[in-house]
Amino acid sequence: MLRAMVAVALLGVTAPLAAQQGGTPMGKPPVGKDVTITGMVIDVSCKFGNGLSGAEHRMCSQVCADNGLPLAVLGSDGKLYVPVTPEMPGKGQNSKLKEFAEQKVSVRGKVFAAAGAQVIQIQTISATK
Repeated sequence: MLRAMVAVALLGVTAPLAAQQGGTPMGKPPVGKDVTITGMVIDVSCKFGNGLSGAEHRMCSQVCADNGLPLAVLGSDGKLYVPVTPEMPGKGQNSKLKEFAEQKVSVRGKVFAAAGAQVIQIQTISATK
């Protein structure tokens, strides 16, 4: 009985806090648009934290990806597209991008805005010139 009372009391305290976080309720996926974008696969940490990019940075970018640092697509439209997965629990997307590190690509997938960023659920990716 005491455990039940404690559980109810904790729920009463934590439920309002969770509601304040403004998250999307479970089971309601974001609405996106199927598009194809072109851009450069970049190592986010090195590009924006150290100004490093380009063909001479390719191997470093791949090592950083292996170490868990995020890769993303810097679109030719100037927007940064962060790869995400629709699966739960989520899966890292570096494995899809690593072979294209510091190369120009064409990516087809579902794009949507999230917290001021552009995110993409990658369906296909290929190198372009």
